[in-house]
Amino acid sequence: MAIANRVRIIGGIHRRRLIAFPEAEGLRPTPDRVRETLFNWLGQTLEGKDCLDLFAGAGALGFEAASREARSVVMVERDGRVYKALTASAEALKMGNVELVRGDALEYVARNRRKFHVIFLDPPYKTDLLAKALAGVKESLAEDGQVYAESGTPLEPGPEWTAWRQGKAGGVFFYLLRPADGRAGTEKGTGK
Repeated sequence: MAIANRVRIIGGIHRRRLIAFPEAEGLRPTPDRVRETLFNWLGQTLEGKDCLDLFAGAGALGFEAASREARSVVMVERDGRVYKALTASAEALKMGNVELVRGDALEYVARNRRKFHVIFLDPPYKTDLLAKALAGVKESLAEDGQVYAESGTPLEPGPEWTAWRQGKAGGVFFYLLRPADGRAGTEKGTGK
């Protein structure tokens, strides 16, 4: 598999290391400037936090979280070639805190029983996947959990969510969301 695309981890243990990824429809890594802002919002370290990168793609968000000492990072990707590249990167970086799942993101959320402190939602822009994912992830949030959402257009998160932080860089709109009622989901178990 020829891989010509690369993205750099910008912080943490693996700072400056490169992640390779193949060409795939709708795949574009979160830009450095956006990731820098996001991890300033989240804190420079994610030590003790469990994270879910629901539309892993190039892996920029998930590997960045793992590099910043997240306790665990689950990365979900359905495209076989992209999944293979993620696996190769996780092995090359020796990231024992990364769990890769090959499958559909929405199906994963529907059957998930774990709780996550940070959930990254960065699906292909020209789809309805972001709205569908937002409708299902609240039950997967740990207490005081947050959802990062990225879109190519301004996001209306709906009454379930409050945009705690938001920004725009070029054509990227990004948000840190919290449940509007202040509570994460409680119906699917307690997680870790």
